[in-house]
Amino acid sequence: MSDTAPVLNARVGIVRDFASSDLFDRTFKEGMALVEETAAYLDGDGRRDSRLLSREDALVYAGESMRLTTRLMQIASWLLVQRAVREGDMDPSDACDDKYRIAPLKADAANGALAMPGGLLSLLDRSNRLYERISHMDKRMFIDGEGDAPKVNAVMSQMAMLQSAFAGQPSLDA
Repeated sequence: MSDTAPVLNARVGIVRDFASSDLFDRTFKEGMALVEETAAYLDGDGRRDSRLLSREDALVYAGESMRLTTRLMQIASWLLVQRAVREGDMDPSDACDDKYRIAPLKADAANGALAMPGGLLSLLDRSNRLYERISHMDKRMFIDGEGDAPKVNAVMSQMAMLQSAFAGQPSLDA
C-alpha cells in the first residue's frame, strides 16, 4: 500500500458521499438548466441581440459567448462525472483522477463586456458564479489536504520508541 492510498481512500468516500447528496442534485439541475437556457438564448434572442451591436461589440460578443459555452461545457463535464459515480457507471477512485478536475476560473473578461446585451451579461454572471461554486467543491473534494499524511499521535509515538528502547533492559523493581 502506497503513501497515497489513505488519501485516495478518503477521497473515494468523499466523492461517493457527494454524488449521492442533495447538494449534488441541486447543483446538477442548476448546471444543466443553465446549459439549456444558454443554448436557447444564443440560438434565439442572443442571435438577434448580436445583430444590433456595432462590429467591434459583435466581436466582443462572439468572444464572450465562446467563453460562456466553454465554461458551461466544463461545468457539464464535471457534473456528468459526478453523476456517473452516483449511477455506478464510474468508480469513485477513477473520478479522483486529475483529468476530471475543474480549473480555477480565469479573470479574462473582455473590457467591452459592459456594452453587451443584458441576456448575455446575466448568463455570464450566473455561469461564473456556478463555476466558482463547483471549483470550490472540487477543491474541497480533491485538493484540500491532498498532501496530508494520516495523523500520528506524537505522544503514542514517543511512548512506543521508549518501550522499544527499554525492551531489553532489566526492570528497576527486580
